[in-house]
Amino acid sequence: MYDFTYAKVTNVTDAAKVLASDAEAKLIAGGMTLLPVLKQRLNKPSQLLDLAGVPDLDGIKHVGGTLTIGAMTTHAEVARNTGVRSAIPALADLAAQIGDEQVRHRGTIGGSLANNDPSACYPSAVLALGATVVTSKRRIAADEYFQGMFTTALSQDEIILAVEFPVPEKAAYAKFPNPASRYAMVGVFVAKGGQGVRVAVTGAGQDGVFRHTAMEAALGKSWSAAALDGIATPADGLNGDIHASAEYRAHLIGVMARRAVARAG
Repeated sequence: MYDFTYAKVTNVTDAAKVLASDAEAKLIAGGMTLLPVLKQRLNKPSQLLDLAGVPDLDGIKHVGGTLTIGAMTTHAEVARNTGVRSAIPALADLAAQIGDEQVRHRGTIGGSLANNDPSACYPSAVLALGATVVTSKRRIAADEYFQGMFTTALSQDEIILAVEFPVPEKAAYAKFPNPASRYAMVGVFVAKGGQGVRVAVTGAGQDGVFRHTAMEAALGKSWSAAALDGIATPADGLNGDIHASAEYRAHLIGVMARRAVARAG
């Protein structure tokens, strides 16, 4: 780990000012992705700004047809919250599958989305549910937020405050986890609601999370696992590594999608 300075910030405005003046400064939320990267000397920040002491960045609210989750809300809180389990049980189920117990009690939804790891679970939920990422500067639609592997629409001095999820009619998540890390080798989130049918895939794409338009079209005509029969996902553009080839991941996308639809009912 390289040397850096560390500071606990008390408000978003001050944190944004530091980020604007120092391109090498980084925010830390739960640190579940950043700390391992620092230990391996794969990143060299000038300073870390800890968001743990900033008020009003965590918490969960369900008002009308929208579920709002604060950026510093941990995976464990999302998994056990009765409001989430009532409004979007698929989101609580997804959170309960992230990492292990220690990771779920430290990792945050905002940290996950800011990092946009191609194997993270939350991006699939945000994209499939058509959520809105609320930042210190603006509101960003899910389709505009994810811009490639580890890349988002966030500017250097922009900080995630919360995520707003429209409550769907039906939704479910199915994940094939790496047995060691619990990251998604393939995860598929399906949703049906006011924005129609949306299917998002994580863990498989070389450019990170993506929507599966062929499956969306099929499920839009008939919401059933059988509607996905015969839909093949091309292996081009999918990840291939020591854990699974691109062709195997293409097969898993179909398997996980069918499981998710069946689970959604």
